[in-house]
Amino acid sequence: MNCLLPICFLSMLAVACSATSTYSTSYDNLDLDEILNNSRLYTRYFQCLTNKARCTPDGKELKAVLPDALATGCAKCNEKQKLGSEKVIRFLLKNKPRDFEELEKMYDPNGTYRHKYEQEAKKLGIKV
Repeated sequence: MNCLLPICFLSMLAVACSATSTYSTSYDNLDLDEILNNSRLYTRYFQCLTNKARCTPDGKELKAVLPDALATGCAKCNEKQKLGSEKVIRFLLKNKPRDFEELEKMYDPNGTYRHKYEQEAKKLGIKV
């Protein structure tokens, strides 16, 4: 349950939605470090999630699964996806706080998930 708002944001870069009780592992082997540290790749995913550009197939899957992952605390995520979520949220908060805020306004306009996952984030040493 390492989810909080944008923990599931880019974190689901490694996740695709399926009709089963867990998310697909199709994108689990994406190199999150490469995506997060490559301005062109990062921007592409960010713009997809914020409806500013067309999405790649994996971006579409990410965008589709994000609301469910936020609502359920990443209940359908596997351990690798949860760790990816944590990596992404740490990156966003440290390197892209404005992007984090924009995503939060879009996916958590009432602060529901921020409040819901506040204690979990604190346990992980994440200050939101």
